Amino acid sequence: MLDHVEIQVADPEKSAAFYDAVLAPLGASRRIEHRQRIGYGPGRPEFWIGPVVGPESPSREAHLGFAAPGRDAVDAFYAAAVAQGAPVLHRPKVWPQYHDSYYAAFVRDPDGNNVEALCENPA
Repeated sequence: MLDHVEIQVADPEKSAAFYDAVLAPLGASRRIEHRQRIGYGPGRPEFWIGPVVGPESPSREAHLGFAAPGRDAVDAFYAAAVAQGAPVLHRPKVWPQYHDSYYAAFVRDPDGNNVEALCENPA
C-alpha cells in the first residue's frame, strides 16, 4: 500500500550514520541523496530521512518497523544500534502477543523515534 515514507530528523548527519549502520543488516543502504534528503532501500528508496523544515513543524516520534530476512538480521540490527549508542527499548525476543513467531528488537534513533526490526519466520 505504501510506496515510501520519510521522517524528519533534527541532525541529518547523525541520523544518516545511525540508519547506515542499522539498515545494513536488513539489506538496505543509501540509494539516493537529493535536496538534503537520503533515501534507503534494498533497491529503490522506500525509507527517507530529511531535515526538520522549521520550528513550526518539529519532528515527532514515529514508530518504524523494518522487515528483516531472518532472526540473525534482527540481532545484527540490534548490535548495530547499540554500537551507535541507541537507547534500547526492547532486546531481541519473540513477541507472542503479536504473532507466535514474531521476533523483534526495538531501539530509539537519534530523534527519539521507536525503530524496530522484525522477522515473522519461525526459528
